[in-house]
Amino acid sequence: MHAKVVKTTREPAPETDPAIGRFLDAVWMERGLSQNTLAAYRADLTALTRWLEARRVVVTRTSRGDLLDFIASRVEGGARPRSTARQLSSFRRFFRFLVREGSVAEDPTAQIAMPKIGRSLPKSLTEDEVEALLAAPAVGDPLGHRDRTMLEVLYATGLRVSELVSLKHSQVNTNQGVIRIVGKGNRERLIPLGDEAVRWLAEFVRGPRTEILLERQTDYLFPTRRGDRMTRQAFWHIIKRYARKAGVQKELSPHTLRHAFATHLLNRGADLRVVQMLLGHSDLSTTQIYTHVARERMKELHAAHHPRG
Repeated sequence: MHAKVVKTTREPAPETDPAIGRFLDAVWMERGLSQNTLAAYRADLTALTRWLEARRVVVTRTSRGDLLDFIASRVEGGARPRSTARQLSSFRRFFRFLVREGSVAEDPTAQIAMPKIGRSLPKSLTEDEVEALLAAPAVGDPLGHRDRTMLEVLYATGLRVSELVSLKHSQVNTNQGVIRIVGKGNRERLIPLGDEAVRWLAEFVRGPRTEILLERQTDYLFPTRRGDRMTRQAFWHIIKRYARKAGVQKELSPHTLRHAFATHLLNRGADLRVVQMLLGHSDLSTTQIYTHVARERMKELHAAHHPRG
């Protein structure tokens, strides 16, 4: 799978510190980061600069002590270690950029240790729970058929929800049974759909999709009644609604079916590097967390079924 750089236009930033603006432009050009990642950087750095301004400190004169005070104020306000670690990671990248461009002489984050955080296992579903979730939409209704198709595609491919709702016709090849995704960092990957997802997609495009759109036109594969692209938040509400209907009691996340996709592949003997490519992870260590989930499942099965479990 070869990386393919796709140029897009970065959304204009709201009024911000010039140094932050230069940094965002630089990381966008260098790494092709998503708008969500850029927005997270902007939010973290804006929070810091506002805190510094209240103390009459210029961002290019920030000291290690200033950053430690900021972090302490966040912790006192109830910030969790994971949130603090993410902010510190943003600051580290920002100040390293300022050192490279010569705006500051030293990186004030250099001697600050990252907070220790436990690596939480992703929430997943059993295969029976997935089957119940997939069967929940009323497919006789065009919107229900759309929702069932989206769930089938999500479970068959392990897409991120943002990738699913952004899918366009041109990215799907039902003849070859693959979809083409340009994910984080503009990395392109081809993902097999499987026969079941291909069947649901073909049926959806032939009829229910046209009924949803009526006379409207859109390139997006899964439109709303208004002919718009569905938002991630809207699809998240759809998943929660069908989980309740299916009797799934677990606390879900928007990535629940992505986690199930990876875990069930590994449970059935898939190679970790293949799962890494399918998920679009740049680092194998990100994928390795799923091996822990698979091991926990094996322990449960052993305890439940072995005579000396």
